[in-house]
Amino acid sequence: MERHWLLTSTFYGNWLPGDARGFISRVRDDRPDDPPAHTRKEHDVPATPYDADLPGLHHSAQQALRGAPIQIDSEQAQVLLKQFQETAAYRGWQLLAVAVMSNHVHWVVGVNGDPDPTKVLGDFKAYGSRVLSARWGKPASDTWWTYGGSKRKLADEQAVRAAISYVHAQFQPLIVWLATQLS
Repeated sequence: MERHWLLTSTFYGNWLPGDARGFISRVRDDRPDDPPAHTRKEHDVPATPYDADLPGLHHSAQQALRGAPIQIDSEQAQVLLKQFQETAAYRGWQLLAVAVMSNHVHWVVGVNGDPDPTKVLGDFKAYGSRVLSARWGKPASDTWWTYGGSKRKLADEQAVRAAISYVHAQFQPLIVWLATQLS
């Protein structure tokens, strides 16, 4: 595989902008080393500060929800894992690791060429939504997933191994799956 990604997405209504734990979302940027105030920027560069604890933004995001936050269970996690494996196989991707928690998912995936990571993440989410909706119906929010997600390029084999270790070490996973080889 020519490129590897660590992808992350939350289920709808979880880890909203403004969250005290930290978050990645477009916010007004008033940092002194950035362009002038009133610009919007996403602070998502690895090893740099990210935004956290903006109660007004968090409250606004909660008020905008179209349904309750989605928490999946272990049966749904099993169904999703199978679908993620099928999606990767169909697309010719190499799925190296998956962790499904009740409120979010991590994938480590290798791809040939240089496809847009938004498309890769979107395919996992779209096919995951399809299988969940077929079995459990559409959620009140009309979506299973939060818009977007994190897409981190893994520069080398060391970064891939670190990402796999990160996925493997998730706190309270419903399911963790690791491929048996990297090749």
